[in-house]
Amino acid sequence: MSHDLFEAARDAMAFAHAPYSKFPVGAAIRAEDGKVYTGANIENLSFPQGWCAEPTAISAMIMGGAKKIVEIAVIAEKLALCPPCGGCRQKISEFASKGTKIYLCDETGVKKTMTMDELLPFSFETEL
Repeated sequence: MSHDLFEAARDAMAFAHAPYSKFPVGAAIRAEDGKVYTGANIENLSFPQGWCAEPTAISAMIMGGAKKIVEIAVIAEKLALCPPCGGCRQKISEFASKGTKIYLCDETGVKKTMTMDELLPFSFETEL
């Protein structure tokens, strides 16, 4: 089932707007409603004031009416197995459980699977 998330993240990466970093990233979330929500990083001239692929996908999920991340795939064009940055780890954890699966990909597919707790141990926890 993770292969469809890989494909969605890879397809989303094609929409990245990364003229400053030259580092396109795509993310795909499967939410509790079963739907897949995607995002890409979007930069602006006031670099680094753009936003990453993961919060773009989270925003799409929230605007789609979903509230919980079941699993998420991340891919970067220039770095295989690129994990979410620190800020994105905390953003993901806001909508994920400790057991939520995080898939790190390269150009051929999912290469590493980890849980949210492995990605961000000792995270701030929400009571929501």
